[in-house]
Amino acid sequence: MGGLSNFGGMAEFFPKHGYKVVIPELPLYTQNILKTNVKAFSKYVKDFITFKGFEKVILVGNSLGGHVALYHTKMYPEKVMAMILTGSSGLYESAMGDSYPKRGDYEYIKQKTQGVFYNPEIATKEVVDEVFAIVNDRIKVIKTLTIAKSAIRHNMAKDLPKMTTPTCLIWGKNDKVTPPEVAEEFHRLLPNSSLYWIDQCGHAAMMEHPDEFNRIVLEWLQNNQL
Repeated sequence: MGGLSNFGGMAEFFPKHGYKVVIPELPLYTQNILKTNVKAFSKYVKDFITFKGFEKVILVGNSLGGHVALYHTKMYPEKVMAMILTGSSGLYESAMGDSYPKRGDYEYIKQKTQGVFYNPEIATKEVVDEVFAIVNDRIKVIKTLTIAKSAIRHNMAKDLPKMTTPTCLIWGKNDKVTPPEVAEEFHRLLPNSSLYWIDQCGHAAMMEHPDEFNRIVLEWLQNNQL
């Protein structure tokens, strides 16, 4: 579900306030399986930043993207000015609950996709169709499971207390994938973090409440003179 359009609201809003927004597409399904993991994606982001000629960036990440931002910041702190994380993995994962994605069962996939959001209507037919296509592509399923195992393996709990990068945590109060206690744990472990809540909101705050999400981010950036 990690489409570039998920961050469309940010891409429209922030250039009006003097920020350049760049959305790279991570090679989730196109790289060798040995490079299908959190560490390799973090290196990909670093190479992308270097290629674009950026000196320092503010990383924004949702779910796996947040985990990649965290791991990248751990490895290359000199490249990162700040982080904005929402529904980030890195401490706790419960992406499909206790059941395996059933191939061919459209209603099951629809129900699981809708469960990511507080408002099920955010999971449009287009979004559900995209997830359904991935689940029914054998190679993509193998790579999805490889990524999930990598996320569990790269638990960040021991690293977070050493990471002093300013971090804005924005969490949906109704997130079932990375529940509210995960946000509180991130906030407790990250020494330079601020935590904000959005009510009636699931796992992807920037999709479900784009205006409120942007308002919080802008206020936080201005308060921190970023």
